[in-house]
Amino acid sequence: QPKNDLRGAQVAIAQLIARHGVKLIAIGNGTASRETEKMVADLLAHLPGEKPVKVIVSEAGASVYSASELAAREFPDLDVSLRGAVSIARRLQDPLAELVKIEPKSIGVGQYQHDVDQSRLGRSLEAVVEDAVNAVGVDLNTASAPLLARVSGVGPSLADAIVAHRDQNGPFATRRELLKVARLGPKAFEQAAGFLRITGGKEPLDASSVHPEAYDVARKIVAACGRDIRSLMGDSAALKKVSPAAFVDDKFGLPTVRDILAELEKPGRDPRPTFKTATFAEGVDDIKDLKPGMVLEGTVTNVAAFGAFVDI
Repeated sequence: QPKNDLRGAQVAIAQLIARHGVKLIAIGNGTASRETEKMVADLLAHLPGEKPVKVIVSEAGASVYSASELAAREFPDLDVSLRGAVSIARRLQDPLAELVKIEPKSIGVGQYQHDVDQSRLGRSLEAVVEDAVNAVGVDLNTASAPLLARVSGVGPSLADAIVAHRDQNGPFATRRELLKVARLGPKAFEQAAGFLRITGGKEPLDASSVHPEAYDVARKIVAACGRDIRSLMGDSAALKKVSPAAFVDDKFGLPTVRDILAELEKPGRDPRPTFKTATFAEGVDDIKDLKPGMVLEGTVTNVAAFGAFVDI
């Protein structure tokens, strides 16, 4: 509305797909998302060759982000609505990296979030976000400052310093190079390094969650197997034969050695399950389209005491 220029919009999208080799199309789940999805589906049906995949993405909090100071710093030349579009697209690429930019309470989950003590809610949500970031790990060379700020031992000012150092000197080749960052001392390095990953760097262990102070233990394990570290990482059959107890010393106990072995088996594993999207049934656009006994696929958007909200 008010133009209703469906064909014109489809032509514009087709040109963008051709020009940029688009693989994914993220559609925000707000107003008119079903109509937009139908328009995109009609267009994809007419496209030759390999088609992009369309995914409906939750846009909770996108408007809060697009009007924030952070969005203005990230995209000073973009209109607010376009900043929101970038946020929706990035959520599909890397949900964790994008959603940490939004105050958890703006994402709107749970039943009584506005009725409880806001500072306690804030603290407990922040702790959950920090646990999630540290469990998944952060790519040191691509992470934004808001994401780095959630890593144990880093915080906002060090995160800005890391990004500034990266912009000035190019990507980090090893975790050790972090010590060259202004104000990042040995203590912060010890806390943070295990959560920061470097893929394809000089040191293969930098891509894993093994902490640098435990690299010697990892190397002893590798030496005992008599193999190159790169060929051993990911070879669970060889690593299963290793006895963890043989590598325990006064600094590293059995649980740590077991963790190192598990990490060498599946280096840098992402603990998140495989990404699945819900396929919405054609012709279900209105509550009147529902019939008893229908089986539909959908996305759970919220769980409350009286039931769940499912977008079908």
